[in-house]
Amino acid sequence: MTTIGYVRVSSSHQTLEHQRFEIENFARREGIKIDVWIEEKISSRKSLEKRKLGELLNKLQENDTLITCEISRLGRSLLEVMKILEICLNKNCRVWSLKENYRLGNDIQSKVLAFAFGLAAEIERQLISERTKSSLANLKARGKKLGRPLASESKKLKLTKNSKRLQILLEAGVSKSQIARILGVHRSTVRHFIERFGLSFADGNA
Repeated sequence: MTTIGYVRVSSSHQTLEHQRFEIENFARREGIKIDVWIEEKISSRKSLEKRKLGELLNKLQENDTLITCEISRLGRSLLEVMKILEICLNKNCRVWSLKENYRLGNDIQSKVLAFAFGLAAEIERQLISERTKSSLANLKARGKKLGRPLASESKKLKLTKNSKRLQILLEAGVSKSQIARILGVHRSTVRHFIERFGLSFADGNA
């Protein structure tokens, strides 16, 4: 049975002292001893696997208690927070958040609150899905191509960005095969690009 204090800030320019001070004060009032401190300066945009919190969740044991200043310290979105809470509750661990005064554990009140979180997360998931579908529909209606460009289009774009370099190589008498190798495209792509844009080249650079 371990009590863990978790503090996090998003960048190295911020300090952890305030959050730690809040948790220490709470522990003192409640007569609790913080056994382990997990401190990290990392954006919550980073995946759990790249954060100390992810490692902590894997090591949690039954009846452990995780204390944080506020629930947003755990994750960047409601969906991620719900995932973290689900892991903790499935392991019969407690999660305490000081700002919101949440005391989540293996009791009916916690399960009701967890259900409310879950419902809100599902609504958020549906809203994100609907916004995504709506945005894609609007883009399609305006004639914008969706998805990644086809391989041939990507190669042409690569040549377009290097058109000046391609022209210099042509004028220097470099063959189309050599140019293709230099630019990382197929020889036929170089030939079609030259024909399409009417680039000039020295005699005999096949």
